[in-house]
Amino acid sequence: MAAPLFPVNTHRYDPYRTFKFQVIIDGQVVAGLSKMSALKRTTDVVDWRTSGDPSHVRKLPGGTKFDSITLEQGLTHDPVFEQWANLVNNIDGDGAVSLLNFRRNIVVNVLNLQGSVALSYKVFRCWVSEFQALPELNATSMNTVGIQTLKLENEGWQRDSAVPEPAEF
Repeated sequence: MAAPLFPVNTHRYDPYRTFKFQVIIDGQVVAGLSKMSALKRTTDVVDWRTSGDPSHVRKLPGGTKFDSITLEQGLTHDPVFEQWANLVNNIDGDGAVSLLNFRRNIVVNVLNLQGSVALSYKVFRCWVSEFQALPELNATSMNTVGIQTLKLENEGWQRDSAVPEPAEF
């Protein structure tokens, strides 16, 4: 018999959904967040041969890269994206750029259907490499929501093992 998917809720068979989540920046949940790209890492493969066995190639792990993370926020008055982006590149010039505060750790929470935190990941030393303040504006498109986009570079992430599986009723 296979191990249970959910050790606390052994009756559960369905995995968590991806539409209930939150991103926390500086201790505050980002308002109007509608989409986030995947947390993904890739480890390079190093081919290696020995002189005693030249017909076989061994595979070794090389360097690991962490993909950029893209956040999409509905256009609101929440200034968190713009303020962070301005720390890296500011129209007021180099004096307005903050080399001290432009890297931040963020938290990504996956919520269960009841809204409790089910999984949590810490993402380390993020900084803004791309910011889209306004989407394309189109006067003939009345049913479109405006989206701001923030692209974050990061130096790794890990699951927060202190977050337990929530009990469901």
